[in-house]
Amino acid sequence: MAQVEKRGGLLRKSSASKKPLKEKVVLMYDEIFMTEDPSKCSPRFWEELFLMKVNLEYLEGKLESLDGEELMKIKDNINCLFQHCIQALGEEHPIRVVNALQTLCALIRGVHQKNKSTSGFDIINMLMGFDKAELCMKNLMESLDSLLCAEGSESLKSLCLKLLLCLVTVTDNISQNTILEYVMINSIFEAILQILSHPPSRREHGYDAVVLLALLVNYRKYESVNPYIVKLSIVDDEATLNGMGLVIAQALSEYNRQYKDKEEEHQSGFFSALTNMVGSMFIADAHEKISVQTNEAILLALYEAVHLNRNFITVLAQSHPEMGLVTTPVGPVPATPATPLGTTPPSSDVISSVELPLDADVQTSNLLITFLKYSSIVMQDTKDEHRLHSGKLCLIILTCIAEDQYANAFLHDDNMNFRVNLHRMPMRHRKKAADKNLPCRPLVCAVLDLMVEFIVTHMMKEFPMDLYVRCIQVVHKLLCYQKKCRVRLHYTWRELWSVLRLSTNAGQWKEAASKVTHALVNIRAIINHFNPKIESYAAVNHISQLSEEQVLEVVRANYDTLTLKLQDGLDQYERYSEQHKEAAFFKELVRSISTNVRRNLAFHTLSQEVLLKEFSTIS
Repeated sequence: MAQVEKRGGLLRKSSASKKPLKEKVVLMYDEIFMTEDPSKCSPRFWEELFLMKVNLEYLEGKLESLDGEELMKIKDNINCLFQHCIQALGEEHPIRVVNALQTLCALIRGVHQKNKSTSGFDIINMLMGFDKAELCMKNLMESLDSLLCAEGSESLKSLCLKLLLCLVTVTDNISQNTILEYVMINSIFEAILQILSHPPSRREHGYDAVVLLALLVNYRKYESVNPYIVKLSIVDDEATLNGMGLVIAQALSEYNRQYKDKEEEHQSGFFSALTNMVGSMFIADAHEKISVQTNEAILLALYEAVHLNRNFITVLAQSHPEMGLVTTPVGPVPATPATPLGTTPPSSDVISSVELPLDADVQTSNLLITFLKYSSIVMQDTKDEHRLHSGKLCLIILTCIAEDQYANAFLHDDNMNFRVNLHRMPMRHRKKAADKNLPCRPLVCAVLDLMVEFIVTHMMKEFPMDLYVRCIQVVHKLLCYQKKCRVRLHYTWRELWSVLRLSTNAGQWKEAASKVTHALVNIRAIINHFNPKIESYAAVNHISQLSEEQVLEVVRANYDTLTLKLQDGLDQYERYSEQHKEAAFFKELVRSISTNVRRNLAFHTLSQEVLLKEFSTIS
């Protein structure tokens, strides 16, 4: 008997006969692409269609092969297919629902390819018709909401989220995607929150849900009232907020882990042997090759949570085990592992890992520490556009944190000390600090370390002035809090206040350094006033090294004779405002994220065999 080979929707016999035989579903697609209604000759046409395994490749390819005029001729059939897909979502048979979801994805993607240069209105008309659009989208969103909230198949929930992401990213500029008006009216916000608050659903779908929420929040956020912004700003459920924080922390931890693995790989092979032989002259250039693609989508989600919801600030300090140090417990493999979506999704073992209880023997961490480590990596090299955007967004997030009173309270809390191992750029004049030498300090010290590290390592010809200003603003806001609340921080400021060295040396930075040094008139006055007094005290009392109490005694005794220049308004600053100063940046960032999410959407992860096996076990 001749064997049958399947390729591209065709069935070809391996015998002498070369005439290809098409699958039945492909033949049915061909009928839809005719101008006649396919159900006229076959009354059960639509019922049978959703029992057939979807051929995504053929359906999308067929749509893309038609020009605009040809597509308009079959608009009625496309509308009919779209409406029957929505009807099939209410069927009890899960295979029909799966096939309907996949068909909807293919339709949206295929029609999008024909409408790249046109507005969202054309897409609406082509998919469902203007006259029926409101009812169609209402029914669609209600069905998706029911599927996401229902107990049952994780595969169906995964496909629902993929369909929604496909719908949201159908245009590069999501604010021009008029379909989203219906997503605003028929909200799925509560369904997203339910996924994040329920651990099993969060492990399977948390990443997709967080990315979807971040994109929906950015729909026409400066032009109209976005209900997702309003609702996100008032969420106060602890389980939901912690769930969202955990998803973000896992994604950032995965990035940090990938970077660390590549860094160790570089240090242990030929690269290490080469630097041992010729020194570290070229270490900075070689280090730039260590790169992991950044994840702006998950970073945007963190920003929106911090910026919009003050309750989320508490999540930043929520302790959990150091994710890079714990071992993922071995458990049953999910029946249908779904590929997370976004710029660079984390690996499935991180997303599906069980949240572990705290262990006294394991280094504890929190979302803020994970974020600071991520920031220390992406801010090393800002020449790449994606890393530049990530670095800027990291600084904007830190700006929001530095302005928050509660965030400052736990940042400066002496009872919350952590050992934060930030990544430091290899440089010729310094060695890499050993992890074991890191002290436990309040978290504000790690924030200051990150700011100082960027400032001292980015003295380049193409000076990143915007990022420098943001770093200084973060430091300024932290200092304002310390002055207001009378917090004395034990921190080594020498690296930050070393411009004096440049002002006394002949070089291209002498003039600029002199201006900065002149602005530090009070700091220099304090040093010049107290240094001689301290030295005199030590000489009179024959003490080689004064204690802290002895220094304070000298300061108190000579404080009245200290003359300082009165500076007004130093402890005040302009608060962060997204709409007035950052709107252009976020529009471009969201456009880039939308393009990447659409490019990485994968609908082929669920095989028919796996689905059948899963559904056979559902009661």
